[in-house]
Order: sequence, then structure tokens, then C-alpha cells
Amino acid sequence: MRWSVALIVGFVHLCASKPLQRRWDDLAEKHSWAEIPRGWAYISPAPADYKFDLRLGLKQNKIEDLIANLMETSNPTHPRYGQHLSKAEAESLVAPHPNSVAVVDAWLEHHGIAPEDVIHRSGGGDWVTVRVSVAQAERMLGTKYNVYNHPASSQQVVRAMSYSLPREIHSHVDVVAPTTYFGTLRSMRTTSFLQPNIKPIEDTAPAPDLTFNINAAVPSSCSTTITPACLRALYNTSTYVPSATGVNKLGVAGYLQQFANRADLQTFFNRFRTDAAGSSYTTVLVNGGGDNQANPGVEANLDIQYTTGISFPTPNIYYSTGGSPPFIPDSDTPTNTNEPYLDWLNFLLAQSTIPQVITTSYGENEQSVPHDYAIRVCDLFAQLGSVGTTVFFSSGDSGVGGSDCLTNDGTRTKLFQPAFPASCPFVTAVGGTTRVNPEIGVSFSGGGFSRYFLRPSYQSTAVSTFVTALGTKFAGLYNTTGRAYPDLAAQGNGFQVVIGGRVNSVGGTSASSPTVAGVFALLNDFRLAHGKPSLGFVNPLIYSTASTGFNDIVSGSNPGCGTTGFTAGKGWDPVTGLGTPDFLKLQTFV
Repeated sequence: MRWSVALIVGFVHLCASKPLQRRWDDLAEKHSWAEIPRGWAYISPAPADYKFDLRLGLKQNKIEDLIANLMETSNPTHPRYGQHLSKAEAESLVAPHPNSVAVVDAWLEHHGIAPEDVIHRSGGGDWVTVRVSVAQAERMLGTKYNVYNHPASSQQVVRAMSYSLPREIHSHVDVVAPTTYFGTLRSMRTTSFLQPNIKPIEDTAPAPDLTFNINAAVPSSCSTTITPACLRALYNTSTYVPSATGVNKLGVAGYLQQFANRADLQTFFNRFRTDAAGSSYTTVLVNGGGDNQANPGVEANLDIQYTTGISFPTPNIYYSTGGSPPFIPDSDTPTNTNEPYLDWLNFLLAQSTIPQVITTSYGENEQSVPHDYAIRVCDLFAQLGSVGTTVFFSSGDSGVGGSDCLTNDGTRTKLFQPAFPASCPFVTAVGGTTRVNPEIGVSFSGGGFSRYFLRPSYQSTAVSTFVTALGTKFAGLYNTTGRAYPDLAAQGNGFQVVIGGRVNSVGGTSASSPTVAGVFALLNDFRLAHGKPSLGFVNPLIYSTASTGFNDIVSGSNPGCGTTGFTAGKGWDPVTGLGTPDFLKLQTFV
């Protein structure tokens, strides 16, 4: 008996002095694709010594608290409405638990990466960036990296078809990038397009009078060609003069090597908003972004000309987000992940001040974004909302889905294809309209129901009413319980944009999002001028007390996937959302 006791004591002492070895080789899959994502083609195995930056998204310890707080401060009937978090408060809620940090650091050290070798930690510590070789990443993630080509953009990337993590850290790490998300700066879809079939105003003689009175009917010319004056009359902003320009700002996110052109902006002002002539915008370069004034971009010029054209003299900031250099097999130069959402969002959240309104006119099919990646990006938008920023995204230009609408899960089932980030419940998605007196939903307006995100409570009543009325139509083609979008809409056809000194007609929900952003920037100006905080995340507001501040669009549809698509009607619909903004009505609610 004494011998047994001594053995047990010795064993306990041994365990206390030498912890059990962690099983870093016990890997379990985190994400995988059934087939190579559409538009990409396999080229070759990635060189073993090729180096790149690997991002680890550590589990955020109190993300549910941040989201609960966001719902309270965004609810106009809650006592805490408008009490946005400070940057430090938000970072404290997204910070990982110390145990997560310890486990991940131990795993990295096992693979030869000491804490001092970490090249970047986000403000909250929830994103950790390390530099690794392909061979090292393959050992860490139990995967195989290959080179893939995107013929449409001539982009080559190093990505994996699957990746795994040790079971011990599955609960501590949400996502690792780059792995299975193939999207890049150049392969993303812009949601605008030139419309050569719409003759621009510059080529008409004589030019129409665009100084009409706000109380008069909007001229019929606005049915085919849109100018700032058309929008200011349609959405009742013409008489408002901003006064909080010292604190209020409007931001435009730019990708795809698209650069807004200052000379074109002056031509635009001289032609369409003469009182703004001589004013400009600020360009902020993110992750190697550029500002090539010799190469004006259609998307960039559209965005900046219409945000400034509506919000003048509110300061505008154009964020030019760059990316990694092209993949070069024989190069030893390390490259970053070249993933635009993470580059831009992490940069923005690290700033001491952030614009009160941000608009972005890019997106992609939701199914092309790995679920774990989409969740973390969406949570970053929640973090932006929690500090008082309204985030607008165009809803896309493919109706209920473009191309063949087949799923990429191996079954190749035809389903409506929601767009991301428009499907994220923490952004405000903007669809498109056309014509005037009355406006109707434009046929390309992206809209539908997420298959990644559940329907948020703020839109439950409005969307349930639509789904119930729809009945069995399109049954099985969309997720009846998913987050529904768009939330709002605005004109999206025939925008007059100066590109290279000449006026062109441009269409797309890329035009709609900056339009709505401009209107809400003015609403923020109104609030700030009266000593109130910015609106921040507006979805709970617009679906409740401010729901009557919009022009309900009751006709139009968004065909796609070989179907007629959804139809606009009374109340919320997945073509035009709650409708187009009426600034004067919304002033009474904010």
C-alpha cells in the first residue's frame, strides 16, 4: 500500500514539473472547397520558399457584448441610443481571451515563430500577422498551397483549397488568411458600368437648365440623365447648407487601382455644381494604394463626384487601397495577403478618427467567400458601427444572381446568389432605381436573402411581411430566414460622370450607394450641428421610427438566374428595400 502511494505521489510530481505535451499534430479541417472557385484556374504548386504574410483572426472574447451594445446604441427607443463606444472600448470587446493568446503563441513557437517575430498585432490583439514561407504554412495548416490564375484580371495568387488547425486551437482561432478565400483587389466586382446607349448631357444642345426649384416637379430629363441637381431635388437636400464641416466627414473606399481625378472633379463642378468649384477631397493611401492622376477610374470618379456633389462642403476622404505585388515565382520578396477587406478595415479601425459615413461600391457572390472569413469581416463592420460610423454598400448589379447561379458546393444547384458584403447585417445595402415621377426599381438592382447570416431582429417585421405575401413563389431558390437586402435605394441609371475631361453616362448600384451616403452625411451634419452624436449604424433606425422617411418604390423587378426575380411593392422589398431617402422627412426623425 505504501509503495502505491509513493508511486502516485511521484507521478503527480512528474506531471506538475513537466506539463503534458500539446498535440499540435492533431489537425482538424477548418474550411475546404469542393471545387476551384469560379473564374480561377490551377497553375502549379507554390514554391516552397515563397514568403507571404499570414493573418490569424483570434476568437474575440466579447464580440457578443459588442454586438449587443451596438443594437442598444443604434435603437432609437433605447436609453443608450447614440452612445457610441470609444476606439479603446471597442478594442477591449474584440480582444481575445488571454488563454487564446497563450495557446496561439505556443503553437507559433512550436513552428519556430517567437512572440517577437510577430510583425503586427491589431489594436485589440484579435488579428496577428506573421511572415512565413509556403513550406512553413503548409506544415502549420496541414494543407497544400498552389498558384492559381484569374484570367479575367490576369491576377495570380497563392491559395489553398482547404486548411486545418490543431484541435486544441480550433476554439481560439476563427480564421486564417490567406487560405481558401480567393478574392483579390483585381478579381472583385465593381458595381458600375459605362452606358454608351445613354447620350451624355455634354453632347446635347442646348444643355438643360439644372437650377430648378426644390418645390417644382423634378424635370423629365432626370429620367434618363442624372446630375447632382436631379438627386438634390429628388431627395430634398437642395436647401440644406452644412455647418458642421469641422467635424463631419464622408469616406469613399477605393480598390482595383481606381483613382479619383482632381481635374475631372473641377470639370464636374464647373458643369454640374458651380458653387463647389475649387473645392476638392483628401486621398489617403492604404497598403500601397496609389493616386495616379494620369489614369482616372470610372468607379472612383463616379463615387467622389457624387459624394462631394451632394454633401459639399462636407470634407470627403478617398481611401485608395492597394495590394501585394504580383506573384513572382522566383522572387524572395515577401508579400501581404492582398485581401482588400482586411487591409482596409484593419487600417481604418486603427485610426484615431474615422469618417461618420463610409460608402463602398464593390462586392462579390456570397458563396465565393468562405463562411469563416465572411463572419469575421462582417464583425469588423459591426466594430465600425459601434464607434459611430455608418457603412453603405452597393447591393450589386446582377439582380437575384448573375451568370448560371450554380452553387459551388459540388452539387451545382441553381439558387439565387446573394452578394457580400451587402448581405452582412451590420452594413446598410443600397439598391437602385430609375426614372422619376415616379421612381421605379431598376432591373439590375441586387437584392435577396443571405445564406450565411440570419435575419436580424431589426428587419424581422418588414421582411416577414414580404416573404409571407410572396408565398411559394421561388420556393427553394432563396433562404426565407436569411438577412434580407437591400435596405434602401437611390437612382442608379444615367449618372453624368466626367472621365478624362469628358462627360459619360454611368450606371450601377455603385451610383446609388454614394448618393445615399451623401444624404446621410447631411443628416449627420444636422445632428452634429445640434450637439448630437453621429447616427452610426442606421438599420435599426430606418426599419423603425424613421421608416416613413423614405419614398416607397412600388414597381420594378430584378430578374436573374433565369427568373423574373423579385418585384418591388408596398413596404420593404428585395429590389429597393424601404425606398429612396427624403432628407426633409428624415430630419424630423434624427
